Amino acid sequence: MPVTRNSLEESICRQSVELLNTHLAASIDLKGQVKHAHWNIEGPAFFGLHTLLDLVASVVDAFTDQLAERVRVLGGAAEGTIQSATSRSFLLPYPKQVDDEAKHVFVICGALATFGESVRGAAARAAQIGDAGTADLFVEILRNIDQQLWLVGSHSPPKA
Repeated sequence: MPVTRNSLEESICRQSVELLNTHLAASIDLKGQVKHAHWNIEGPAFFGLHTLLDLVASVVDAFTDQLAERVRVLGGAAEGTIQSATSRSFLLPYPKQVDDEAKHVFVICGALATFGESVRGAAARAAQIGDAGTADLFVEILRNIDQQLWLVGSHSPPKA
């Protein structure tokens, strides 16, 4: 890794860069999944969901940029290609045969929840290794993911 003027030890930077790149890959995948649902959603709530999913994608895009920039701040290389995202993402692939809005909402809620759970763990890990800045970024992302999950989940059918 290139030398930076960051005061963190190189071993901490390396561990944080690994955490950040893992989540960078998953965030690129997450945005792709959200846009896929945005483009393919149909049904009575089409307009509301179509608009909401576009907003969710823009929120995900904003923190994707923050993840990549934090990697660079720590002296790492941001691994932001589609190929890297495909090989590193921990999200389940989007099912090919999703044909109604309730299923799209279910899949996107699952992806948001999985991403949020992993980000929660990454925040704890970053704090544990002594990188408060990366931990703070992950906490900020978690708050955003929780909100997006709440918004999209509000379109789920009521539970019996």
